[in-house]
Amino acid sequence: MGVTRYLHTAILVSDVEKAESFYTHILELPKTERSLKFPGVWYQLGDYQIHLIEDQNWKATEVNQKWGRNPHLALAVSDLEKMKTRLKTKGYPFQESSSGRAALFTKDPDGNIIELSQQ
Repeated sequence: MGVTRYLHTAILVSDVEKAESFYTHILELPKTERSLKFPGVWYQLGDYQIHLIEDQNWKATEVNQKWGRNPHLALAVSDLEKMKTRLKTKGYPFQESSSGRAALFTKDPDGNIIELSQQ
């Protein structure tokens, strides 16, 4: 009767088209079609889903200057150096993990923090 698996994470964004461009073209997450009665986008990563939900008044809050110590979504990438280059080229900020491991933290257009780890 307990929890059996993790299904999805909902992330608020102020402009779903701008956020969709980041999650689709920068992170290259695979979209899945799902009908919604409000502006939003679904992504499918194995059994896990990420759901972007538009709230035009949304702005993420950063409480710690080290981005990894704020609420964040963690994703595995196959080539962290290529991702770092892509983020630099497209003008997205990032911080490398202060732990020394192969990981970095970036922000989507609304300031939601995403951890990207070499796997």
